[in-house]
Amino acid sequence: MIITSEYVDLQTPDGGSMRTFVARPKAPGTYPGILFYSDIFQLTETMLRSCARLAGYGFVVTAPEIYSRIEPPGLVIPFDDDGRDRGLADAAKTSVAHFDEDCATVLDYLANDPDVAPGQIGVAGFCIGGHLAFRGTLDQSVRATVCFYGTGIHNGKLGADADAGSLQRAAEIRGELLLVWGARDPHIPIEGRELIQKALRESGVNFSERLYDAEHAFMRDVGPRSDPEATDQAFQDMVSLYRRVFGL
Repeated sequence: MIITSEYVDLQTPDGGSMRTFVARPKAPGTYPGILFYSDIFQLTETMLRSCARLAGYGFVVTAPEIYSRIEPPGLVIPFDDDGRDRGLADAAKTSVAHFDEDCATVLDYLANDPDVAPGQIGVAGFCIGGHLAFRGTLDQSVRATVCFYGTGIHNGKLGADADAGSLQRAAEIRGELLLVWGARDPHIPIEGRELIQKALRESGVNFSERLYDAEHAFMRDVGPRSDPEATDQAFQDMVSLYRRVFGL
C-alpha cells in the first residue's frame, strides 16, 4: 500500500506535548490502529522505516517520543556509546506512571482517529518499547500486542521504577500476546524467558513466542547486530498476528 506520514503533537495530561510519528495507508478506508514503541533512541530513521513498513500492510501506526517530558521535540538519540548512555539516563528519569499516562494518550488518539476501525487496536515495541508494549496490553481496548525482545519484563525494571510490577498484572491482559526473543540476547536470559512463560501460563494469557538465533536489537537495520533474515521473519510474525486477530 502507498502511505502518508506526518508528525503530530499530542497533549499529555500534565499539559505538555508529545511528538508522535503517524503513518497510515493513503487509500480511503478504516484500518487497525497500532501504537508502536521505539527503543531508547526514540524516533530514529530505523524506527521510522519500521513504522512506514507496517503502515504499508494496512495499519494506522503511531510512534511517540518516549522521552517527551525530558527531551526537546524532534530529538533523535544517535546509535553510539554517548547516545546509549543518554537514552538509558532518560529512561531512568521517567516514571512508570508517566509512561502509562503517555500510553493512554496515544491509545485515545487512535480510538478517535477516523481512519482507525472501531475496536481494532494493537501495540508493539522494541527493547524498552517491548516492555512498554507489554504494559500497553493491560489496557482492555488492546486486542493484540507484540513485544520484540522486551527488557525488564522478567524482573520488573522499567524507567525510574526498580519494579514496575508488569508481570504481576498479567491476569489483566485480555488481548493476544506475541513475545519475540533473540536466543543470544544477554539482557533477557533463558531464566528470564522461563519466568515470563510461567507467569503468563498461570494467568491464563493467550500468548505465543518466537525465538531466533540472534542478538539483542537484531531488528535494528544498522550496526553489527542487525539480522535481516530474522528481522523479516519476525516482522511477518507481527503482521500475521494482527491480520488474524483483526480478521484481515
